[in-house]
Amino acid sequence: MGFYSFAYGDGSVSLPVDESCVIGQLHGNEIPPVGDIKEALYRTLNEPIDAQPLCRQVTPETTVALVISDMSRFWMRQDRVIPHIVDYLTEVCHLPLSHLTIVVANGTHEGGSEQDLRKLVTDAVYDKVSVVNHDCLAPDLVYLGTTTYGTPVRVNAIAAAADLCICLGAATYHVMAGFGGGRKSILPGISGMETIQRNHALSLDPQCLKPNPLIGNGKLEGNPLHLDMCQAAGMMKKLFMVNLVVNAQEELCAIFSGHYLHSWLRACREVERVYQVPVPEKADVIIAGCGGYPRDMSLYQGTKAIDNVESGLKEGGTLILIIEARDGGGPAEYFDWSRNWQDGTLEQRLREHFTVAGYVFFLNCYQASHQRIMLLSSIDPQLVQPMGIEAYSSVDELMAAANIDGKRTYIISNGGTVVPVVKEAQ
Repeated sequence: MGFYSFAYGDGSVSLPVDESCVIGQLHGNEIPPVGDIKEALYRTLNEPIDAQPLCRQVTPETTVALVISDMSRFWMRQDRVIPHIVDYLTEVCHLPLSHLTIVVANGTHEGGSEQDLRKLVTDAVYDKVSVVNHDCLAPDLVYLGTTTYGTPVRVNAIAAAADLCICLGAATYHVMAGFGGGRKSILPGISGMETIQRNHALSLDPQCLKPNPLIGNGKLEGNPLHLDMCQAAGMMKKLFMVNLVVNAQEELCAIFSGHYLHSWLRACREVERVYQVPVPEKADVIIAGCGGYPRDMSLYQGTKAIDNVESGLKEGGTLILIIEARDGGGPAEYFDWSRNWQDGTLEQRLREHFTVAGYVFFLNCYQASHQRIMLLSSIDPQLVQPMGIEAYSSVDELMAAANIDGKRTYIISNGGTVVPVVKEAQ
């Protein structure tokens, strides 16, 4: 019997597994971290992809909005990059600090507290640069136009008015948009509620209650969410992207800057190189962690690990997810959708009043209908039982109920950074 450790909230837990059943421990590929973040950042700002160097786009007269991710994406550790971007703008471009505003791309999330904002940008930056939360319900959102998918694009007024909008984000797999980061800084990042809802409603199959087959992890071609997001981003006055990629240890391993699409697509290719792990077969069981806090802060955030790892699991297999979920479902409305799931009105409500939390709730239920999902979690088991999900707070009780003896098993310590890809038969 071997013991396998997983990050759990701010600590860790160990699970006993028969080693003879473990056919692989999957980790992201070994990609070294960036040694000198400032040097790497300055190089990519001076030699961007399909764009002029940033120093040629910013003058002392330019107004700049620096759009950053919120606390739910703190794992990307943009706090190690933001001070260098601010230094570049002020020291290389000679931009007055009064011409710079940092906008936190909260999407539909509630804006962070001052403590959160200080953590995101560092105290030194917070004390000298204006940092504001985007509010998707703000009355002064600016209308930019309507996409060919019928999405009216309304965005943050500060970002819309700026001469240049610099977006800082991390490219990573995303179950709806194919990949996160890039154009997502605009939609949903700094967009209005209606804009976000209309875009994300494209996640549903137009004919029945299931995910749209055109969306999914790594899917970009023909993906309506992605294409709609691209159109929205293209409506901004002027964009410059700074795209981060983190390795399996969640260390910054690459930076690609420049054109709002081309530089991001290059980052997406790097994400594939980092996260895709070839496996010889699908397993009967996958035991996966989320990577600890903040990745496992809630079901809304932590179940993204399911999206990544389920490609390595047999239909009807068992997925054991290590997720503290100290914030429960996440958004207050997450579990509100349970009533609609149980009385059969979820599809109607989701199509008429689409929300991201509602879709994630539905997706988790849909996933649970195709595989056995068991959680080691602080979550109340009664809350997830209607979804078809089992939750346990005791390792012993979980493993006894799982009964995985003799079943071929993959161990994935951080499901947020691993996407199993079954090798094609020779």
